[in-house]
Amino acid sequence: MSSWTCDGVPKDGKQYPGASSHTPQVNTSPDCIICGLPQEAMQLGKQQKPGKTVVVGSSSQGTPSWLAPTIIALAVLLIGGGIGLYLLFKPNETAIKPIPSPSPTDTTITPTQGENVSRGEQLLLKTTPTKEAGAKAFEQKNWPDAIAKYQTAVTQDANDPEGLIYLNNAKAQKAENPITIAVAVPTTISADSAAEILRGVAKYQAEYNQSSPPSGRLLEVAIIDSSDPMKAPNIAQEIIDSPDILGIVGYGIDPGSQAALKQYESAGIAVLSPLTSSFNQTGGESTLKTISVEEKGDELLVNYLQAVGKTLTQYASKKQPSPAIVLFSNPDSPYSQQLQQEIINSLSAVKGTIVEQIDVTSPNFNPSDAIANAQQKGAKIAILALSKNKVNQAVEIAKANKNSGSPLILMGGDELYNADILVKGGDAIAGIILAVPWSFSANDPFAKDAINSWKGRVSWRTATAYDATKALIDTVSKTPERAAIAQAFNQGVILTDSTTNFNLFDEVPLVKAVKGNQGPKGSNYQFDPLK
Repeated sequence: MSSWTCDGVPKDGKQYPGASSHTPQVNTSPDCIICGLPQEAMQLGKQQKPGKTVVVGSSSQGTPSWLAPTIIALAVLLIGGGIGLYLLFKPNETAIKPIPSPSPTDTTITPTQGENVSRGEQLLLKTTPTKEAGAKAFEQKNWPDAIAKYQTAVTQDANDPEGLIYLNNAKAQKAENPITIAVAVPTTISADSAAEILRGVAKYQAEYNQSSPPSGRLLEVAIIDSSDPMKAPNIAQEIIDSPDILGIVGYGIDPGSQAALKQYESAGIAVLSPLTSSFNQTGGESTLKTISVEEKGDELLVNYLQAVGKTLTQYASKKQPSPAIVLFSNPDSPYSQQLQQEIINSLSAVKGTIVEQIDVTSPNFNPSDAIANAQQKGAKIAILALSKNKVNQAVEIAKANKNSGSPLILMGGDELYNADILVKGGDAIAGIILAVPWSFSANDPFAKDAINSWKGRVSWRTATAYDATKALIDTVSKTPERAAIAQAFNQGVILTDSTTNFNLFDEVPLVKAVKGNQGPKGSNYQFDPLK
């Protein structure tokens, strides 16, 4: 199809959830790779007159000063990553569909009945008989029984963060007058990513409550299932109507999240999310602040993926001067499209070439033929710019590569950093290099302690969630009032003891799949930092 330009401002007179202005983006697919608007949204409607559109300055002019290592990683961790996080909310990664203009009878936002928010009275992530008994006791406000049941559940499964959060919530309720925050994660549609995030939240909650906080008030965490964008406004209203919830960690960049974030902003509730958080580092001091959703723009993840593309191509040039690369992608994913483009853009700096671009969604895609053809054209490196729902294709490519006789060096982005690729890939994924926002290090105090807490390795999602929770609680515990907390973050909060102290816009950490016994169950491989 011919190219078209999107600036995030619909021109067809229809309403699109969460649409907002961004840097003009030239697209060759049906949907914008930044905001997801369909091409027809840029076509002037019959009843609409042209107006002025304020366009955000291009991110190519340099990295904005308010962009955080921790919060950029948070942007990727929330719901598992990538420029197209909103696609996780819809089956088959379909485009955002226009919704009819609201009638006078459907403009009122009403809170949900609580089925998407839990402090311990219902299970959102993982169900066991013991946890169900704990939830029943919690609902009945039988705190001793809830504590006993959830303690048993945690003992039975030390890797389950939901049980630990609810255990500490029951203890906080028993102690009375807890400090309460919420965390929004996609427990229904992406349980593994949600669990990784909750491990970071649960770890900090446990540490805080065990530290005998000066106020004497323990921390309670409400879990929000942010999976359904259509429910997001109603869930946000429920949270707004719960005055004891003082702040929130979570949400992504999808339309439902954007709508909810605007509601929180209007209500004066601080939210640490990729679209409302910014970071500045001056000297040895790091400051986190919240800003308007409208102010943030969409350059955040674009800049992150520019860094990923630069990091991958620079590593490729170290393995092969003027690297010859075969690039695998899936054009049904904005994340994949953007990463592919950033890799291409970064090649000139290392005098590299793309010998072939391969669409893994093509009905004619054959991984063995693709590898063989790429090798015949001189490729030495294969970069898998694939979204997380294409892990099976990544494994097929890896297996075909292993059986090719002269395997290519395999590389990819953070969306392939998961247990499935290690378990399903087996020996075929040995040596694959991935660019991710945080890498496990056995000497890292946080990583060491996390191993003891969760009986296994944790991911960058866990580390950055821990940081975000700590930043919020450090402020909430000092000024436990919504208005004061929001004001503090609007002015900027100094961060201390961050576990992610690297600059993602300079170079994204690389990890490598190597043999080891600290990987996921069913795999003989683990991801280690590249030396």
